[in-house]
Parts: sequence; structure tokens; C-alpha cells
Amino acid sequence: MLAYLRTQLDTALEARAALKTELDNVLTAPTAEKRELTDTEAQTFNEKREALKAKDTEIEEFRTRIADLEEDEKREQRAAQVLAEHRQAGERRERVTVVSEPETYRKGGQQSYFRDLFRAQQRGDHEAIERLRHNDREVVEKRALTTTDGGVGEFVPPLWMVEDYVRLARAGRVVADQVASQPLPGGTDSINLPRLATGTSTAEQATQNTAVSNTDATSNSVTASVATIAGQQVVSQQLLEQSPINMDAILLGDLAADYAVRLDTFVISNNAASKRGLLNVTGLNAITYTDATPTVGEAYAKVGDGIQQIHTGRFMPPDKIFMHPRRWAWLTVSVDTAGRPLVVPVAQMPQNAIASMGDVISEGFVGTMQGLPVYVDPNIPTNLGAGTNEDRIIIARSSDVILFEGTPRAEAFRETYADQLSVLLRFYNYAALHSERYPKSLSVVSGTGLIAPTF
Repeated sequence: MLAYLRTQLDTALEARAALKTELDNVLTAPTAEKRELTDTEAQTFNEKREALKAKDTEIEEFRTRIADLEEDEKREQRAAQVLAEHRQAGERRERVTVVSEPETYRKGGQQSYFRDLFRAQQRGDHEAIERLRHNDREVVEKRALTTTDGGVGEFVPPLWMVEDYVRLARAGRVVADQVASQPLPGGTDSINLPRLATGTSTAEQATQNTAVSNTDATSNSVTASVATIAGQQVVSQQLLEQSPINMDAILLGDLAADYAVRLDTFVISNNAASKRGLLNVTGLNAITYTDATPTVGEAYAKVGDGIQQIHTGRFMPPDKIFMHPRRWAWLTVSVDTAGRPLVVPVAQMPQNAIASMGDVISEGFVGTMQGLPVYVDPNIPTNLGAGTNEDRIIIARSSDVILFEGTPRAEAFRETYADQLSVLLRFYNYAALHSERYPKSLSVVSGTGLIAPTF
């Protein structure tokens, strides 16, 4: 949660810097011309100034929440340190000097067990009795005691290292963080953008004083509906109060981590009207790769086809490639006929490079391919196609896709379940995705050539 809020703060600071630049630009002309603002300029200035003030309020909220969480972390660290010191103090024991001595009834020794047993029972020989008692202590000390319950195992209690609990492994939000982002405006359930459907025209004039080309432009709009992504967890009051660590922070943190997965999936593969993810945009460049025995060379050509179709249809270059980690791994293990890797492990290595590797990571930037950065995202589905075993490769001009995201809210309600002494933890946020502004900004490679690879 803390890392997420810091990312949101960075985004808000960048947005504020952009607003400040826009505000300064409004004053550029009046300052240079040494005049008052026009009515239009004054209105724009006031709007930008109000937006800047709102952004400052948002930034201050982020800073306050981050400071609170940082203070919580410091308290937890101090508590963990005190607990560790307490345990160390409790585990101290006095030093005991162990002296090895021969067994009472050792083989080849002077004493006989059965003789002493006879003397002790029949004669009451005190020395024999003492030797027998000493032997009993030796036998007990040598017995193999275990930690099994019933075999004095109850005296070895389990240690619960709750401070180092194992978090649930979840993917991040790679694709969602790589498209253009804007704060979600308040007070709306959809964001509509007007769009030119058909444009005007020009043509060579046939002769002088004759009509020139005249084509009326037409328009339509694209809509991004606001979606709510939310989750909750009901816990007992006893769990919150009796647990030595903050269970509400753990559970809300897990809800936030799952939210990141769901938002990323929303951006990648959602298939509802006005909420279409990148894989389901109507009119995108569909690159079909059908092959029962796929090769890296063929996949490389299909990626190139996706790139050129964006050049051709959008008239602007793509800037990113997204794929599943298994697809990138398939590329990295591919070799030429001489056994040399086609994806070189270090950039600028010579020969046969269809790509070059960056850092070895599970999600995020991993290298480059055909001049474009490659990002791997485990949230790209791997159960597509007729055999439900295909993944996809996405080539995109990411700046043409806009993700509007609100400020996440984490809340706890004691009153809701007061009659059963429970607490409801809730995490939610609003988001809207404009993925269909320029459908030709997206190319998706699909087909049997992208079935689960073998290694």
C-alpha cells in the first residue's frame, strides 16, 4: 500500500507540474505585451488555478496518508525490535560444565549390575543402592526424547514469526502503468470524447475559377464508462485486537495488491462495451500466426507485421511491446543452427540478435525487440484460442490509450457488523479506459503459433 501511494504521489506531482506549466503559459502573452488578461485568458487562468489548488489538496492528502503509514511501519519495527530483544533475553541460560565420566556398569568394568541388584535387595548394601540409582540417572539421560507431543514435546512450543509472514504472491500492473494515465474526473459515470469519423478533402483544381474540392466532415464519439473495482473482508474484532500485528493493514494491503491485478486485467482483456481492454478493441490490427510447430523466426516476422500495420494505419510509430513472461522466455532460449542465442544476454553482443535482454525480472521491462522496449506481464491471458493454451503479443502506441484512475479508498467499518462483533474492511476505486480512440494504434498477434512453448 505504501509503495502504491508513493507511485500515486509521483503521478500527482507530475500532473501538478504540467498544470503549473499550463498556468504560466496563459500569462506568457499578456506579460510580453504588457497588458491585462482578456476575458477568455482570465477564465482559462482561473480554471487552471483552481485545478492547481485541487491538485495541491490531493498531493497533501497523499503526503498525509504516506506519513501515517510510514509512522505505522516505524512503530511495527520498534515493536519487532523489542520483541526480538525480549526473546533473546528469555533464551539466555546459565553455562553448565559437562564432565564426561565412565558408565557405572560399562563393559569390562569392576561393577556388576546383577550383583549390586542382589546386594541391594538382600543385604541393603548402601553402596550398591547408590550405584543402581546412578545407573538409573544415566539411562534416563541417554534416552532419546523427542519433540513429539506426549514425549515431552509440549515443552517445545512452536514459534510464530508473525512479523515475517508470507505474503500472497500476486502479479503487478505492468500494462496499466505503461499506457497514458490521467486522474479520473469526479461527478460522472462516463467520459466521452468527440471524434472525426470522416474528414475534409483537398484536390487539384481542374482549371482556374472552377469549384475546389468540398467534402463535409462527419463526427461521432467514443465513450469510456467508469468501472468500480472493489473488494471486502469481514474479520472478527478479536482478531484485530488480540493479534500482535495489525491484521487490518495486512488484509487491506492484500486487497490493494489484488486491485492492481484486477485493474491490469481490466486494461488488458476486459470485453464490455465502452470498457474494452487492449485485446478486444474493435478494429485493431489482428495478426494471425497459425503454426503447429512455431519458430522464433516466424514470431519475429509477425511482430514486424504488427509494427508496420501501426505505421500504415495510424501514421505514427508504436512505442511498446507487451507479452507474457513465458513468451519472452521462449525467445531467450532460442538458438541458431550453431547453438548461439538469438536473444543475447548482454546488449551490444555481436551476431544473430533478434532481441537483446535487459534485467532478468518476472514483470516489467526486460529488453528490446525491433527497436521497441519489451514488457512482460503475467496478467496477459494464457488460456485463449480453441485449445485454451494460447497467449498474445500486443504491440501498441501506448500514448493513444488513456487510463483514467481515481484515488483508491481503504476503509474499515465497525458499525456494520456491530451485532456480531465484526469489522468490515473495504477497498475500492474507480477507473475508465479509453482504448478505442485510435484502434489502429494496436496490433495483437494471436493464433496457434502462440500455444504454450516447450523448453
